[in-house]
Amino acid sequence: MRLGREEVLRIAILARLGLSEVEVDRFKDQLSHILESFEILQQVDTTSVPPTTHPITLENVLRSDEVADSLPQNMVLANAPRKDGDFFKVRAVLGNT
Repeated sequence: MRLGREEVLRIAILARLGLSEVEVDRFKDQLSHILESFEILQQVDTTSVPPTTHPITLENVLRSDEVADSLPQNMVLANAPRKDGDFFKVRAVLGNT
């Protein structure tokens, strides 16, 4: 499936991309190639292939949840760029205060 210039411009508008004329031509070719690749993949007979969600087995990579001592407060605040007493000082996120 070959895309035309108007289709690429429509996709660019939907993606909120400002494309130059050179980029429109380049993406027209690239997007067309991607769609043609999907057309080829759709021709593969997968009727005997069971559906899978992940082609490889996933493993839990989290460390075990063990209680450990935390850092002393003075070490935690040692590299803080701004602090106020025993607290981190940060710019207000909500409002102007």
